[in-house]
Amino acid sequence: MSRFLVYLSPAVGHTLPAVPGLVELRRRGHEVAVRTHPDLVPVLGGLGLDAASVSPGVLDVPVTDHLASTDKERVHAGQVDLIARGRHDGPDLAAALAEVRPDAVLVDTNAYGAQVVAEASGLPRATLMPSVLAMPGRGIPPYGLGLAPKQGPLGKVRDALGWMIMEHLFGRSMLPGLNELRHEHGLAPYSSPLQIQGSTDMVLLMTGEPLEYPRTDLPAHVRMVGAAPWDLPAERPGWLDEPGDPWVLVTCSTEYQGDENLARTAVEALRDEPVRVLLTLADAYDGAGVTSSGNVRVERFVPHGQVLPETAVVVCPGGTGIVSKAMVHGVPMVLVPWGRDQPEVARRVAVAGAGTILPPKRLTAQRLRAAVREAQGMREAARAAGERLTAGDPAGRFADAALELVSVSRDAGSAARTA
Repeated sequence: MSRFLVYLSPAVGHTLPAVPGLVELRRRGHEVAVRTHPDLVPVLGGLGLDAASVSPGVLDVPVTDHLASTDKERVHAGQVDLIARGRHDGPDLAAALAEVRPDAVLVDTNAYGAQVVAEASGLPRATLMPSVLAMPGRGIPPYGLGLAPKQGPLGKVRDALGWMIMEHLFGRSMLPGLNELRHEHGLAPYSSPLQIQGSTDMVLLMTGEPLEYPRTDLPAHVRMVGAAPWDLPAERPGWLDEPGDPWVLVTCSTEYQGDENLARTAVEALRDEPVRVLLTLADAYDGAGVTSSGNVRVERFVPHGQVLPETAVVVCPGGTGIVSKAMVHGVPMVLVPWGRDQPEVARRVAVAGAGTILPPKRLTAQRLRAAVREAQGMREAARAAGERLTAGDPAGRFADAALELVSVSRDAGSAARTA
């Protein structure tokens, strides 16, 4: 039996993708201690995981990227926020290490301080990546620009220059604060943000094709295990079983990013269409200024897995969680990528033929209405994309990789003792 400590950033979208794999580890008889958002502690505890909340300091760091006025400023603000949170999640993980005494540590990709502490601990460690992998590769477009793959010499030149630009942009925002954290723990500084995913023992990439472009040169330590979409348990609302037109599910980001205008535009665009509109607004609920009326129903939260079987189209910014679930249910999408990883996710959906992109700067009721109509013809491609995304046993592959992390460490220790 092995003991794992799993440190997750306090974001639902970074927690739910890991749950099936963690439950599979527990099913196989291993101990799994989790640090996560306090609202998720009772849910994970009910699944047999030893769950506890991250520290209050982690939760108190505000998310400010939605206040930025340009894409460049948005990238910078997002990284500054994560470094500030790292000042708290690092000590939080250190305390958990002393309490749990694990055999291995799994740390969310956005928990920068916790990653540093995990590395300094010397324990076997893996980075949990619930979204697109920001790592160059043959034929892989530069991360952050939402570009489609481009073949031939021009594509190679574009990708090489683009990766240099994005490496510089992210490096200016990330490296000063991150290297300060590393210095405080006696670790060598990074010279490039691209070193981050290369310096861990393993990357557990909880997605797969087509939400990752085909990679022919993926490093051995990166394990693409596939997606295992999972929903929070909740009672099924009775209104879902009422007869009527098909649903269009419109979602805002679960981690607030100021995307209320998507909800307002959807109401205007679809009020006269032969559909019912379900808005799930999460933290945008109080500021969206929309109410249930006519063919529109407004909710703060509904488990997406409950409504997707009845859904014709999903309209969303492009978070990996809702996109994966839509694909699994064969539901085509209209993606309005606000920022973060969303331009990359949206482009992969479009390349797969499972949806269409409407940039936020071009968002109008007329264009959104046309995009929803266009997306309705993409159901077969969405279904095929979902089959690829969840092929095999993603939760089992997650557990296999995590256990390999421990077994390799034990084999190395045994060899050292007998040498």
